[in-house]
Amino acid sequence: MTMKIAKSALAAALTGGLLLGTVQAYQAGDWLLRGGIYGVFPKSDNLTLGPGAKLDVDDGYSFGFNITYMATPNIGIELLAAWPFSHDISLSGAGKVGETKHLPPTLSVQYHFVPTSNIRPYAGLGLNFTTFFDTDAKGALRGQSLKLENSWGVAVQLGIDIDVAPNWFINADLRYIDIESDAKLNGVKIGTVEIDPWVLGLTLGTRF
Repeated sequence: MTMKIAKSALAAALTGGLLLGTVQAYQAGDWLLRGGIYGVFPKSDNLTLGPGAKLDVDDGYSFGFNITYMATPNIGIELLAAWPFSHDISLSGAGKVGETKHLPPTLSVQYHFVPTSNIRPYAGLGLNFTTFFDTDAKGALRGQSLKLENSWGVAVQLGIDIDVAPNWFINADLRYIDIESDAKLNGVKIGTVEIDPWVLGLTLGTRF
């Protein structure tokens, strides 16, 4: 459903941008501010504890925003931030055993392929820092101490800006972020949780 919504929004934006025909070329010194909805979609089987015992971290949604400084018409430097994302943690055969929140600030360098067009695709490469907090044990682990350590990792990105009005545009971007966190139960490491999510953002942006 999420991908269907994303495709529909992107198609509508593309049509609107083409009909509008407004070209707002990026220039060195421009600032771009975007805000909207982000979804974090971790991979499956995030930690195997033993035969038939696997931890899974579910999807999370939140409001996210980013700001980009255009160093040149083609090169942008972006900082991604968001309100906290919440995730349930489940154990195969036992259901929900925990929950956590995280913040994923990411600093990226982007290359904007056609900065003079009203449809501007770009690619980015950056560094992510993910901090986990308010991690609590639930269900079968209730009463135990569950903790997820912070994570550093690489992030890659593909995105597109589409003009819809003077100095306003809509944006869609897809990221893959390397997030791996050491999990501790009662202070003892039980393994490394490989979250490695795809992150999809649909935002409204302005240039100033």
